[in-house]
Amino acid sequence: MQQRNSIQNSSTRHPKRIGIFGGSFDPPHMGHLIIAERATDQLRLDVTFFVPAFLPPHKLRRKTTPPEQRLAMLRRAIRGNRRFRISELELRRKGISFTVDTLRTMKRRFPKSTLYLIIGSDNLELFETWKEPEHILKLARLVVYPRRTSPRTGRVTRTLRLIQLKGPILDISSSDLRRLVRTGASIRYLVPHDVELYIASHRLYRNR
Repeated sequence: MQQRNSIQNSSTRHPKRIGIFGGSFDPPHMGHLIIAERATDQLRLDVTFFVPAFLPPHKLRRKTTPPEQRLAMLRRAIRGNRRFRISELELRRKGISFTVDTLRTMKRRFPKSTLYLIIGSDNLELFETWKEPEHILKLARLVVYPRRTSPRTGRVTRTLRLIQLKGPILDISSSDLRRLVRTGASIRYLVPHDVELYIASHRLYRNR
């Protein structure tokens, strides 16, 4: 047991395979956790970093929950999973959170590691609109989790060797959860219990 723990601690300190999973996480839900777990398991990642955005570039017109509250919910959501971590680099950097900037920072921090950028298939259609998509592909392998929509792929993504994850088709979205809370409906079993309690105790999403 002691030897196995020492191996696990070593892989966490010096990870060779790192998952990067970004988003607003407003709120984090079971779908996020399932995607991260499937990626971590199927790709044999040493660690998967959840990276909450300060200002998501595609959601600038929507008021998001304050970063400190989204971070608090995310901490509650991943509690107990030794391979999950949170990176606060986008929250500390502030401004608009561009994935390519985050990957550059992670590559400087882990120069010998392989980075795997985890996205849902619904984001694949938008990938070419991201900042410097070609450079993103030089910094990380693109990992796609199936969503209910079947995205069209553009010039860049058609030529990619994408990593397709296997798993259940998830139809959970943070926007749907916010709507449910706003209308007084239950979100039990759609978010971790501690996240549900946090949302209730802080009265989030009720006056939007």
